[in-house]
Amino acid sequence: MIEMIGIWSHALAATLFAALAIWQLRHPGGTAQRSALIGGLAATAFWALAVAVEGPDAVLSLFAESGRNLAWLGFMFILLRRGDEGRSAAASVLYGVIALVILAGVVLDAMAVGLDAGAQVANAIEFSALVLRLMVTIGSLVLVHNLYNAAAPDARWGIRLPMIALGVLWIYDLNLYTVAYLVDGWAVELYALRGIMLMLLVPMFALAARRNDKWKMQLSRTVAFQSLSLVAIGSYLVLMVIVTTALNYVGGDYARAAQISFVFGTTVASLVLLPSDTFRAWFKVKVAKHFFQHRYDYRVEWLRFTDTIGQRDEAAAPLDARVIQAVADITDSPGGLLLLPDDAGTLATHSRWNWATADVPAHAADHVTARYFETTGRIVELDVTRRAGGGEEHDAIPAWMLDDPRIWAAVPLVHFDRLAGIVLLARPPIDRTLDWEDFDLLRVVGRQAASYLAEARGQEALSEARRFDEFNRRFAFIMHDIKNLVSQLTLVAHNAERHAHNPEFRLDMIETLKDSAGRMNDLLARLSQHNKARREDPRPIVVGRVIEEVALAKRALHPVTVSGPADLMALADPARLEQIVGHLVQNAIDASPANEPVHVTTVRRGLHVAIEILDRGHGMSGDFMRSQLFKPFASTKNGGFGVGAFEARTLAASMGGRIEVESREGEGSRFTLILPQVDVRERDPNEKAA
Repeated sequence: MIEMIGIWSHALAATLFAALAIWQLRHPGGTAQRSALIGGLAATAFWALAVAVEGPDAVLSLFAESGRNLAWLGFMFILLRRGDEGRSAAASVLYGVIALVILAGVVLDAMAVGLDAGAQVANAIEFSALVLRLMVTIGSLVLVHNLYNAAAPDARWGIRLPMIALGVLWIYDLNLYTVAYLVDGWAVELYALRGIMLMLLVPMFALAARRNDKWKMQLSRTVAFQSLSLVAIGSYLVLMVIVTTALNYVGGDYARAAQISFVFGTTVASLVLLPSDTFRAWFKVKVAKHFFQHRYDYRVEWLRFTDTIGQRDEAAAPLDARVIQAVADITDSPGGLLLLPDDAGTLATHSRWNWATADVPAHAADHVTARYFETTGRIVELDVTRRAGGGEEHDAIPAWMLDDPRIWAAVPLVHFDRLAGIVLLARPPIDRTLDWEDFDLLRVVGRQAASYLAEARGQEALSEARRFDEFNRRFAFIMHDIKNLVSQLTLVAHNAERHAHNPEFRLDMIETLKDSAGRMNDLLARLSQHNKARREDPRPIVVGRVIEEVALAKRALHPVTVSGPADLMALADPARLEQIVGHLVQNAIDASPANEPVHVTTVRRGLHVAIEILDRGHGMSGDFMRSQLFKPFASTKNGGFGVGAFEARTLAASMGGRIEVESREGEGSRFTLILPQVDVRERDPNEKAA
């Protein structure tokens, strides 16, 4: 029953594949990939027919299976070549190895039939043929996986179905041959069910045939390296199986010892070579040299360069070290140095990456070296310069660079014809000479790295300028406060001439001097860059007390009146509130005639507290209030700094308040500070205690 299912399922599968091949053959507009698809369908139909007629283990069936595998590998290879960019050598070796293994299996199948040998030799041939079929299925599955990953993202929709169908075909074969290897015989049931599996694959191939205009492939270097590595590993395992099997047949009494010695030796060799950085570097260099048109995959190199430079996590190295690493990774250099120009035009070591043992003088290079790299922009290969023994380049390179054989190359970082630095690269594990690709890529990368360094230096200069600007800003505010203190001390000195004999005046003068000295010390502390004191957060306070303290200090200079409820509470910082009211009252005093008092009034406005400062001075124009009043360094007063109103508004905004202004020329001005009101029940405990 099982045999009949196998025969008829393979026969029906052969009919379906043949019909699909004929349908594709009649389709107009034939291309290489369509021809390869027709060849694969026809080879599969012939193989299924041979299995149905001759049986699965017949010589014709085995030959037809090898032909089927070759046809589908050819189909995949043509798909790959459609998007190839001069890298056919890599594709040829990947597919060529599997094709050679298939042909070797054909030879063994022919030998099993035509060679009149003993049972032991025949068993060895059959076993070797089975191992080769296992290798073919594994290698083919690897190629299917890598080929799908190599497809352009927009082409994977079209390539998905044929890759799935071929993957299912070879996965089934892998299971079939694995069972045969383990049980030392063929599983008839699996052979019979393979025909049903083939029939289920026909619709997938039919749908794939309609998408063939979307098939566009491109083999990446990563795919090539992975595929070659997997093929090498598979070849190594197959070689071990074949050699150990051969030793078992021909080794006689020493077969077991020979097998153990071979396996042990090859394992030790693998453990020594594979983890070696030198071996991996040699392997990459040889593959890139012989299998690719270009040494570098420029997209991958550029992405790696930008990822290295752009690291922003906390564990990332400083930018200077990342610049060295980004340049060194291109040539697989294990370390490097970064020389930067100083104020004198010479070069000094600024950073190292994986090269702590490099002995570099304090002055790494003079202005002659810097000038040479800046004007020429040349990438210097130190070995060539050492062999030259003279010339402009040799004379421009410092002696310590030429004497240290570990220094391999010097890459100038030039930004807009100015030398931003020089990267010295350590000799890579696989010593080689630089070629035109190295020079071109390193030159472009050097310019990009120079732009990053220049931008970083510009940011540092901008940050320094901002610190100076902040210092100047603080100084402008402080000068305004100093002017007020000077006015207060001037008045005290003037009155001292007339009232120095009065004991009460002397006591008042001492208090005024102490207050002025304390305020000056506070101003100096604010000016210091080390002043990290944090202002208090706004809290419920009685605004009347702050206003009375300000008015008391200002009455020595000018008449000041205070009116309004004494218990109004607002949400504010006492120090900032005192500073705001002091600025506004002082401005009102400066604008008022000598005997005209300044009026300070507190009122309740809904959910806010308003502090009004009214003067009868000369007032301000509407244009000045709109465009200049709250801008720094704009003032209507002779000798004014123009920062009092600006600082007052800034401080008010920091507490959630605002300042409103009303003014008429010739009549005076009203400045109103508005702050959030606080209910009496929310009074601060310190206020209650006071």
